[in-house]
Amino acid sequence: MTIEQQAADPGVPCERISTASMVIAGLSTVIEWYDFTLYLYLVTVLSRVFFGTGGGSLSITLAAFALAYLMRPLGAFVFGHMGDRHGRRLTMLASMALMTLAMLATALLPTRDQIGPAAGALLIALRCVMAFAVGGEYTGVVAYLIEGAPPGRRGLITSLAAAASEIGGLLAAGIGALVLAALDAAAVSNWGWRLPFFFGAAMAAAVLLARLRLDESPEFERQRRVGSVPRRPALHALRDNRAGIARGFAISALGSISYYVGITYVPAFLVATRAMTEADALGLATIAAVVVIAVTPLVGHVSDRVGRRPVLLGVTLLCALMPVSLFAAMAGSGFAGALAGAIALAALGGAFSAVGAVATAELLAGEGRLSGLAIGATGATALFGGLTPFLAQIWIERTGLAIVPGVMIAVVALAVAPVLWLMPETRPRR
Repeated sequence: MTIEQQAADPGVPCERISTASMVIAGLSTVIEWYDFTLYLYLVTVLSRVFFGTGGGSLSITLAAFALAYLMRPLGAFVFGHMGDRHGRRLTMLASMALMTLAMLATALLPTRDQIGPAAGALLIALRCVMAFAVGGEYTGVVAYLIEGAPPGRRGLITSLAAAASEIGGLLAAGIGALVLAALDAAAVSNWGWRLPFFFGAAMAAAVLLARLRLDESPEFERQRRVGSVPRRPALHALRDNRAGIARGFAISALGSISYYVGITYVPAFLVATRAMTEADALGLATIAAVVVIAVTPLVGHVSDRVGRRPVLLGVTLLCALMPVSLFAAMAGSGFAGALAGAIALAALGGAFSAVGAVATAELLAGEGRLSGLAIGATGATALFGGLTPFLAQIWIERTGLAIVPGVMIAVVALAVAPVLWLMPETRPRR
């Protein structure tokens, strides 16, 4: 199958998944992003609780986030193999079960004051478990949604799932801000930090129970009927979908850095540059999350009308031009500058994520799709999502330049632009 034929209809049959199954699958992304953004939003608190009050504790906590993120490709590979061989439904059940256990265990962790440096090691280990599960969650949900959505509405439906994930980020920011505002610093460090993780574990358990009702993907059912389920999905994807995997890597690289540096790192950035207090920075993050929720489905719908490629190219150009000045404004222009910068960065990150997920999946054929996403898109997320907030913090500390995060986003945008220019359109032909 040529890439042009694949773009017109990338292995997706006419049958549809039930509306209830699609809603359950899409809303489950709330849990995934709640936990990981919660860690970043509470990173200054967690650094004190698990790594002490030394000058390098914040960098160590961000490094733990980066290290854990390297587990995402491994999780995506393992769960992707499961989904390509045994079905998307099984993958999504297993990943959510593991996420539930990881969040509950995090809420129950002993602190540095209780058991010493071992507390930090345990936190890092559970971050790795969570990242392993999230790696499988992303590939499973994206594939499941585009395989069950009407071809002319894939962009909108997948972007709604992305917006739902931002609801998780909004919940993380809101609950984190509420805990910091309601409790004094001593209470937060002693026990208050546990409350958001207990809440996340309860949400994950509820989603896991709801997922028991999921239909199987019609694309996987088709593969079983015609006997085309690949025995070695990763090898199949590398042999037949190398170009799609490479393009998916590029798309996910910019999507990841624009989200993790341009949105979720912003509260830590504002605190580190002394532009805001922890509570005020989390309040600003809540506003940014609302912006992403509003922008994402709108841009996804536009991509169904005009195509994925022009939308991605347009947002990439903005990512190359705007972030440097936006980070400078947030660091030196008071609350108004911080608010404007955070809103603009949130709109950029949300717009790119709205189209990036559906485009990376549409670049791949149905056989081996999850494994292809694991190698390409999730591999890029590990490098440009988990690692970049840590690098941004280190480079700000060493250079004293507040524009460093913006420069990072702009450089990646410039590198990705030629790939997107040469990429074929993946929106199904009307």
